[in-house]
Amino acid sequence: MATTTDSPSTSPHGTAPLAAVAVGGGTLLRAGAPRTFWRDAAAGFRRRISALVGLALVILFLIGALVGLFGTPATTNRNNLSQRLRPPTVEHVFGTDGFGRDMLFRVLQGAPLALAVGVVSVAIGSILGSVQGLVAGYFRGKIGAAIMGFTDAMLAFPTLLLALAVVATLGPGLLNVMIAVGISTMPRFTRMMEAEVLTIVSRDFILASRTIGASTSRILWRHVLPNALSSVLVMATLYVSTAILAEATLSFLGLGPPPPTPTWGSMINDGSSVLQPAPWVVLFPGLAITLTVLGFSLVGDGIRDALDTRLRDK
Repeated sequence: MATTTDSPSTSPHGTAPLAAVAVGGGTLLRAGAPRTFWRDAAAGFRRRISALVGLALVILFLIGALVGLFGTPATTNRNNLSQRLRPPTVEHVFGTDGFGRDMLFRVLQGAPLALAVGVVSVAIGSILGSVQGLVAGYFRGKIGAAIMGFTDAMLAFPTLLLALAVVATLGPGLLNVMIAVGISTMPRFTRMMEAEVLTIVSRDFILASRTIGASTSRILWRHVLPNALSSVLVMATLYVSTAILAEATLSFLGLGPPPPTPTWGSMINDGSSVLQPAPWVVLFPGLAITLTVLGFSLVGDGIRDALDTRLRDK
């Protein structure tokens, strides 16, 4: 009859826990699940309470976006002046705005727009910036100097000011806001990717690939880019919150989607004129922005710490 001891031992290579199993007077070692980089990273993420809180906020935001996209009445954005500026009640949980529209439904409808801006604009900025940084870091020389000179010129402007300049040139609208926020985040990805590539190309496996005659495109797409993707992922997660905040600011200034499209920034702008008699018109969209930005920031910090082997076990 076989019995299993309670105390696990360690594998000879230290890569997986081993359970000791006694069989007929002898002892066998049964290997547990193998340790991998991503398994250890997931375990490190789960050990961070702040990251789990952020993940819960992000999940809540995604649920709200789904409800706002598919579960709100089609009449949400119609004016109903007989119900204007009603305080929160059972009928209107978040109250109503100056046009009698239900604030709960409008806040929920603003969630998918915020998600779209965050994801699409960060995708634009990360893809364009990563390609530029990849080329600048690998080829260097005049090409790299030209790319990084252009990047430094863009970095001289604050993110929001650069987004304002772009959207003022393109005009207001949801698509233009996405492009503006994406372009404003692009130089940050370029600078980060260039630094990652400079570190990666100095490693031995890149020299070995060149020695055996690997083409430049193969080295870039099969060796350099995969090793830099974790940094891009972390930065993209962090910049989703920046993009959502930038979109809210542009909408507050009247440069976002036109009314009656429910964006959180435009709701705060509409409620600023009735802040004293009806503070809930500003409170709930502002709270939605705060919790969403906080959630993505905490998740980004948790992913960064989990992928960093120096911080993972702390």
